[in-house]
Amino acid sequence: MAARDPEATRARIFEAAVAEFARHGIAGARIDRIATAAKANKQLIYAYFGNKAELFAIVLEKKMLDLAEAVPVDPDDIEGWVDRLMDYHAAHPELLRLLFWEGLEYGTAELPHEAERQEHYVRKVAALRDGQDRGVITDAIPARDLMFLLTALANWAAVVPQMRRILVGGEGADRDRLRASVKEAARRLVAR
Repeated sequence: MAARDPEATRARIFEAAVAEFARHGIAGARIDRIATAAKANKQLIYAYFGNKAELFAIVLEKKMLDLAEAVPVDPDDIEGWVDRLMDYHAAHPELLRLLFWEGLEYGTAELPHEAERQEHYVRKVAALRDGQDRGVITDAIPARDLMFLLTALANWAAVVPQMRRILVGGEGADRDRLRASVKEAARRLVAR
């Protein structure tokens, strides 16, 4: 009989949940598909993560923490930060999908773990505010609004690739040109 490894099982469940939620959203996701993909039983999922909504919240929270660690906000190099953010989302498209599913399903209603999410953004906004206080980026736009605008600018092409292809073009040179344009727009947005 094989030895149990709860951490490995938890990790398999987590990865299966990421894929399931990114593909189907909260309402469309199925715990039985997560269990099958993770080679775990449904009871373990509930024991480790709670109900489906709680599992989704945990998945999204962890993915956002991964992004924050991998691509910290850098007010001293906004263009570089935007570049790294775009690269991250190209390599990890599931995060934006999870965020948009969350938006579709919750709208403006309070989110599970919302306090933790707010704390996540407080740190990012504080980095921009520090850049404003030091005079390296504009203070004409409140830091929280600036964070929202920069994030939208960097992420929108990944969220709506069909619009990017139709409006900008689908070739490598088109994507490169758009990336340069996004970085230039970000630089102008934060310029003093």
